[in-house]
Parts: sequence; structure tokens; C-alpha cells
Amino acid sequence: MSTIDSNAADDVTTSTAAALDGQTLDGIEIRTLHRADEMVQLAEVFSQVWGSATALMSIEILMAVSHSGGYVSAAYETGAGEERMLGASVGILARHLDGPALHSHITGLLPGARRSGLGRAMKLHQRSWAARHDIDWITWTYDPLVRRNAWFNLGVLHAEVHEYLPSFYGTMSDSINAGGSSDRLLVAWPVDAPDTEPVVDAPDTTGRLLIPTPEDIVHLRRTDPVAVAEWAARTCAPLQAAIERGDRVVGFTTAGEYVVEETS
Repeated sequence: MSTIDSNAADDVTTSTAAALDGQTLDGIEIRTLHRADEMVQLAEVFSQVWGSATALMSIEILMAVSHSGGYVSAAYETGAGEERMLGASVGILARHLDGPALHSHITGLLPGARRSGLGRAMKLHQRSWAARHDIDWITWTYDPLVRRNAWFNLGVLHAEVHEYLPSFYGTMSDSINAGGSSDRLLVAWPVDAPDTEPVVDAPDTTGRLLIPTPEDIVHLRRTDPVAVAEWAARTCAPLQAAIERGDRVVGFTTAGEYVVEETS
């Protein structure tokens, strides 16, 4: 489901601080959650982010993830003795490349909290948590057509594309994904990766395949189904073919193109 990991990503962020449990970051506190009343609030935030009338994750599942050692966190705006949840993230324990991993299933920020650096701060919190629990990788999926997520994942975090997953969630009905396929890219982020700033210069494109993305696929899904189908043919089909033949995605340009290093 994921999506900074899920269609609620920052475009660009310059924060470099790793936010740990209970640490306040410019009036924002990011902490892990363990109580049912916290999960109720988290579920409401997810419903707002995705415009879904039904809960994306039940309170029972959220409690089970937290209690069994998984990752459930939220970012709070604090001040004047009150706090407001701005975003949240849920990850389940997994394995990747024969090592322990945290699969970040869903992450979302309320609209007013985007493009603030909070998205990256939440991922750094997630990575700090994973390091303390001897986890090697953080993995998640995202819609390959959502340009801002591709930029965030590949240009800002420098995660690695590992797999193309066609129709991963089947038919989706929330307001963000309705009208499109649920094809996803699986990306992996090594927990021991160094902190990096977003790329400024375009990646080297010499001799490499460039695959474009639409400027705003979410808007097109609401207004122009023909254009959505055209973009699926321009982006998803060649990207899937490249990954399945062993080509490697090595970057994402500021113009919104995947940079693919071909194997032959």
C-alpha cells in the first residue's frame, strides 16, 4: 500500500536530522505507537490521506503489528500543551536478500505537512529504529507513475529498485488510486546507507534508456482515463520490460524520467 511510500511524499527536502523516539524536530515529535487509542487516531489520518471511507488498516491489525515487534509511528505537531497527528507509518518484519528487513507497508502525511521535510524525517526515524533492531534493509512499494514519489525514493533517499510487481494490489478504490492499475515498484534502502542530500545535478544519462513519467497521474486518473492508459504504455510497459530482462534503474532525473542502465 505504501506510499511516501504512498502518494503522500515530499517533493524535495533538506532535513538531515535523524529523528529518534521522543525527539522534537522543529516543533514536530516522531514516536512509535503502542496503545489502541493511538491506533484509532492513526487510522483516521490514513483515511484522510487516501480519501477512503473504509479503514486502510484495522485497529486490530495495527495493534498486532506493534505488539509483535513491528513498526508503527506517528509525527505530531506539538505546542501550547496540545498535539496534532500530521502523518504516520506502519512497517512489518520481513526478509530481503537473505537478511532481516522492515517492509514499510504504508506511510502518509496530511496535505498541510507535505513538502516540509517531514517525509524524509519520518524515513530517517524508521531507519534509526531499524538499526536499533539489527535490521539490514527497509523495503516498500510505490506507484511507478507517481513522479513525486519516484523523485523522493530514488533522488532524495537513493533507494534501489529491486522488482516490478504488476497489479500488486488488484483493483483499488481509494480516491488516490482509483482509475489506475496497482502496478508497483519494490525498492530497498540499506539501513547502513549514509545520509545524503537530494541530488542537485541530473544523473548521467549517456547511453542510458530514459523512461518518462506524467507530471501528475493522480489528477489524470480523476479527469482523463485515456491519458492514463497512454502513460501506462509509455512508462509502465517499458519499465517492466527493462527490469524483467535484468536492466538496472540507476536514477531519476529532475525532468521526471527513470534512468535505466541496459544490460545489453
